[in-house]
Amino acid sequence: MIFACQARSGGVIFGHMNNDGKLRCGVVGVGYLGQHHARIYAELESTELVGIYDNNRERAIEIASKYEGCKVFDSIAELGAACDAVSVVVPTDRHTEVALPLLEQGCDLLIEKPICTSVEDAELIVKKAREKNLVVQVGHIEHFNPVMEFMESRVDNPRFITADRLAPFNPRGTEVGVVLDLMIHDIGVVLKLANSHVSKIEAVGVNVLSKSEDIANARIQFENKCVANLNVSRVSLKKLREIRIFQKGTYMSLDYMNQKGHVIRIKDATEIIPEEVPIERHEPLKTELASFADCVVNKKSPKVDAKLGLSALEVALEITRQIRAQMAEENAV
Repeated sequence: MIFACQARSGGVIFGHMNNDGKLRCGVVGVGYLGQHHARIYAELESTELVGIYDNNRERAIEIASKYEGCKVFDSIAELGAACDAVSVVVPTDRHTEVALPLLEQGCDLLIEKPICTSVEDAELIVKKAREKNLVVQVGHIEHFNPVMEFMESRVDNPRFITADRLAPFNPRGTEVGVVLDLMIHDIGVVLKLANSHVSKIEAVGVNVLSKSEDIANARIQFENKCVANLNVSRVSLKKLREIRIFQKGTYMSLDYMNQKGHVIRIKDATEIIPEEVPIERHEPLKTELASFADCVVNKKSPKVDAKLGLSALEVALEITRQIRAQMAEENAV
């Protein structure tokens, strides 16, 4: 399942750019998140928002009207024919049916997380991208949060990681459980930080407002003895996205949402030295899309490529499997 961006033959990438040298981009799905993909493509100096497609044509017209030159397309195929790169921001269970035809047309893709609802579908996307020598980046946005940038520079051989992610209930996204909806963010992060194979997973969860799990906890053990404890809920009165990391001589407490945190270092086992984290704030989604455009133009491997997207999906599906088995057993009693 390893995927790396490869150079295209015949200058295909540059052939799709507009007369100003900008990458021609489109968005499929302009709901809550997709509208921001459209906004950012219109704002970035390196990209041009060519057009959008959405099943809700009135919504598509509303969003397109905000940006000069942005067209509403009647089909995904027509959008793909006009674009070099496309963001796929539709419900997860539609990722495969949208992504595969766009790849066939030669479009590089940013697919929102998770990459798919099944490993089999994800592998179809990876295979098609390989065949066409196209970029597929998965939208694990926390990897572009300045908090993550700080962690990548300071985390070395973590021993214990705990992450908490809470969100108010929203019917959007309930086509999947909270693990694929929210926990997938933290799974991707801990896989990157632990930098080791998973050796054991234990998970529990309950459904409260939807048919699938709305609250979940997972304990992930790695071969290098690192342990991650992940808690998520989409039944909360407040939003929370925090992570704490413990490694030899250091404790880090970081807040993704407010882009701040602190580090506590222990000196000579006697002195505790606290320090605020020097984080330069920015909009993670804007950084993510700029990075995607750069990968397309310069034929580079994405920071969150299909390999990491697939690994996170595999862990998420095992957590989901355990929770669903537990729920089925409880319902049978």
